[in-house]
Amino acid sequence: MKGLQLSEKYYAAHGIDMIEKKFPKYKDRIATGLVGEGSECFGFDDKISRDHDWGPGFCLWLTMEDYKAIGKQLQAEYEKLPQTYRGNKRLISEWGSGRVGVFETGPFYSKFIGRPEPPDSLEEWLYLPEDYLSKCTNGKVFTDPLGEFTKIRDKLLNFYPDDIRLVKIAARCMSCAQSGQYNFMRSAARKERFPLFYSEIKFCSDIISMIFLLNRRYTPFYKWMHHALQALPILGDFLYTRINDLIGTLDYKKKNEIIEHICTEVIKKFKEEGLSDSSSDFLLDHGPIIHGKIKDQNLKQRDVWLG
Repeated sequence: MKGLQLSEKYYAAHGIDMIEKKFPKYKDRIATGLVGEGSECFGFDDKISRDHDWGPGFCLWLTMEDYKAIGKQLQAEYEKLPQTYRGNKRLISEWGSGRVGVFETGPFYSKFIGRPEPPDSLEEWLYLPEDYLSKCTNGKVFTDPLGEFTKIRDKLLNFYPDDIRLVKIAARCMSCAQSGQYNFMRSAARKERFPLFYSEIKFCSDIISMIFLLNRRYTPFYKWMHHALQALPILGDFLYTRINDLIGTLDYKKKNEIIEHICTEVIKKFKEEGLSDSSSDFLLDHGPIIHGKIKDQNLKQRDVWLG
């Protein structure tokens, strides 16, 4: 059983009863679910995941006022719940505490994005770490009678403002072209192994980010970014397979062909979405065109490489 499913069943078996019996006045004010750090929150957990910070547990989110009123008592009752469920016990590592239990909604989001609610300005959006946006919008909300937790979550799930998305897509065009289409074969010709390997991984990382941007989804932590491609409707399965092919061959010319194939398919999507009308097969040429579609003048004046 996956960790998210286990946690939901654990909540249904023990959490609901605990809330109704111990905190009846607040049962229509407490949000519950499993969101945040951990492979189970993404649905990517497996047998290897179970050696630390995995097992039955869930989150309870309260407003500031409710947290002041019952936060400590609710946490104390949560800790009294059975430690083992369906043969699984949660093992907490040195750095894995604080992932489940009782939270105030604002500070929960602040942990990931540095503020208790979505950004007010484009500049603030620009500097939010994308993998942390992914972490605080993953998992599942089991219940949210007040809707306060979900209100913030939904605003974040609406994805970046259009101009921020354009900034990032344009910047990925530049970096993918530089690492994959330009420096990879130059490093191979020089027999410089470090920049050769780095160029390949840099290209893979940035082109994955590009596909997430095209899908209007946040790129997760590097360990899961390739795996997560499979769920994306726009070029997800294609890129997942092509990256496997790329890193699976030792033939540099073959690698270069795969890189060019990937870039060609991405450029096709640019044209379908109206992001670029250039006929160039070099991603670098598309970056300034996409950057030029930004409406905010402050963002438009930024270097196209920055994003």
